[in-house]
Order: sequence, then C-alpha cells, then structure tokens
Amino acid sequence: MSKRFGRLVLLAAAAWGGAMSAANAGDITFWTWRQEDRAAYTTLFAEFTKANPDIHVKFEAFAAENYNTIVSTALAGGKGADVLHTRAYGGLEQFAKAGYLLPLDTTNVPELANLSPDALKSETLRADGKVYSLSSASQTLGLLINKDIFAKAGVTPPKTWDELLAACKTLKAAGVTPIANGSATGWTDEIFAGIFTNPMLGRGFVDDVVAGRTNFADPPYVNALTHLLALRDYMPDGYTGIDYATSQQLFLSGRAAIFAGGSFEIANFRKQNPKLNMDFIAPPAPKAGEPQPVTVYFDGGYAVNAKSPDQADAIKLVRWMGTKQYGDKFEALLGNISPIKGVTSDDPLIAKVSELNSVAMPYIMLAYFRFDTPTGSELLQGGMQKMMAGTVTPQQVGTDLTDGIAHYYKPFQKK
Repeated sequence: MSKRFGRLVLLAAAAWGGAMSAANAGDITFWTWRQEDRAAYTTLFAEFTKANPDIHVKFEAFAAENYNTIVSTALAGGKGADVLHTRAYGGLEQFAKAGYLLPLDTTNVPELANLSPDALKSETLRADGKVYSLSSASQTLGLLINKDIFAKAGVTPPKTWDELLAACKTLKAAGVTPIANGSATGWTDEIFAGIFTNPMLGRGFVDDVVAGRTNFADPPYVNALTHLLALRDYMPDGYTGIDYATSQQLFLSGRAAIFAGGSFEIANFRKQNPKLNMDFIAPPAPKAGEPQPVTVYFDGGYAVNAKSPDQADAIKLVRWMGTKQYGDKFEALLGNISPIKGVTSDDPLIAKVSELNSVAMPYIMLAYFRFDTPTGSELLQGGMQKMMAGTVTPQQVGTDLTDGIAHYYKPFQKK
C-alpha cells in the first residue's frame, strides 16, 4: 500500500467515525469537496433545521483532489455521509454504477420537477437512465471584462469576432494585455476552446457530432480551432508558461482586460478585489446578427447514500435543496447560479448571467465525452496546449481528438 493511499484510507476511516457518531446522535452528515463554502452551507443548514428541528446537519469537507477516493473508500465499506455532494456527468458514474447512491425520482423527491431536462441529464447514469443526484449549480462560460480598462481605452464590448480582434489590438496599443489567459493549465485550455468555438459551431454541430454525422476532424471544428491561433498575439508574454492562478492575478490586478472563464469566478474575483469593476459578456459571434451562445454546464449535485441509516431524513434534506427557497439562498450566499426553476437573484451581474443562459450551448466534452478513457477533455487539453505553442496544427488536434474518442464511441468508428 502506498503512503498516499494509506493516508486516504485513514482519512476515510476518520470520516466514517464522524458520520457514525452523527448518526448515533440523531444527526445526518453532508460531505463535500467545497471547503471554501463551509460558512454558506452552515447558514443554509441552519435554515433547514429551523423548519426541521429534529434534524441537524453536520458539514464535512475534504480536499478536492482526494474527495472521490475518500468517498469511494467509505461507501465501499458501507459507510460514508448520509448526503453526498457529487460531481456531475462522468464524475457521477463511479458511485452510481456501483450502487452506492439511492436512485431519485419524483416519487421520493418530487422537487426533481423543479429542474430542467438538461440538469436532470447531468445527474443521470447512462447505463440505466435513472437520476442519482439533484443538480446543485449551473455554471456559465463566457468573457469577464474590466469595464474601467475598456472605457479608458475607448473600447466597447465586442459582439463579433472581428470586433474582438479590433478591441484586442486597441487594448494592446494602450499598453494593456488584452487577454489574461495563458495555456499552462490544461483544464482552462479546454474552457478557453469551448468559449470561443461554440458560437462558430452552433447548436446543430452538437447534435451532429453526438449522432456521428460529423466529427472533430471535419472542417467546421478544425476551422473553429484555427480561429484561436489569432488570439495568441493578445495573450500575456510567455503565455505557454502562464498558469491559471497567474492568469487570474493578471485580470484581478488590472494588467489584463479580458478573462475567458466561468461565472464561478465572479464571487472569488469580488472577494479578492472588491473594487474590480467587471462585467460578464457572451463570446463573439462569427458575424453581426448571429447568435452569441454562452456555454452552460451543471456543476455537481446532492445524492443520498443508499446505505444511510437515516435515509428518510437524508431525503428530506435533498428535497429541501430542490426548493426555490433553497435556490434563492444558495445564489445569495455563494454567488452561483441555482438550476432550480423560478430562482431569481438580486445581484445585477448574476442576474445578467442568468439571462445570457437563454442563448446557450452545452460544454461538449464534459456533457458527452467524459465517460470513458481517453476522455475528450484529456485529448483536447493536451492538443490545445500543443496547438497554442505551435507544435501541432488544428487539423491534427481534431484528428487526434476524433481518433481517441473512436476507441469507445461507435458513431466515430469507421465502418
């Protein structure tokens, strides 16, 4: 047994003990990887207990990189928390497929009706078509911009690709790095690619690629990737060595005008720089008058441990987490968008992002190609880093992406 695995087993064992102690005391436990959200969940669970005085929720958070291993080890031993924060799409599969999670439907959780079909699909096991988790958050990918820098340079938020390039040229001439993003962190390269290519591809491309009528080696996708090469002139000097954290700081400090990222950055950016005057805009369309879809995905959910000794109380908590009351408080406390229908935000920027979601496309690799290996995400991330460094062509990235996925995806397999 490796030292690292041994440490994880000890962590899981300690967690089991905490879960069992809570259960013996009549409480239920909630596990998550979101350590930074402890204060918000403490407030949320206090609200739940007001309405359910006999149920107290114990919050337990673990390091994100160890979370899946700790949860898997605990559940395999018939232990673990009563309610589990699960990752979505392929991240849900390992727990649901093993039978560790309770299937949810409108019989035991009527509040599932408060979620959209896409939100339900993100928490559905492909093998049996059953929902195993109640979606917790919606994330939107687009462009965060520094409004003060734009105004000082006399630049308006771009709506088309040509306007974006012109704005970047003006910003660079004013001594500002136009785009904060570097390419040293793989998962952000995948986000970067999705943000800018989705408007060029359109919703029809998603339907066609999932059905196998086209693939990533075909001209539409390769052409979209090729456009990204023009952005290299407007990224930070030495961008191939600039990682995610450095990109964030370039934007936060006012040294860069645009950050291609997600709505999940808003609360964090505000916390780090309360004076930052930022906006969130949709990525540019290929031409004037064409749609500017943002990219939307669902980020985690709330699941019930199939072997929870307090399953009725666990279900009661998950049902409450599917209400508008919970969604309103969730948005207000965490600055994240709730997927629950009817939830509104008093925060103008969060409200704007919610409006942008009316014209959206899915996060293609996450929603469709992160269930088997090599995942589409792994292939695209590696390909993007090489392409932006100039060592491979967009065509090669598309071909390698298609060939890698074809190992398990029948629509891509040559007949």
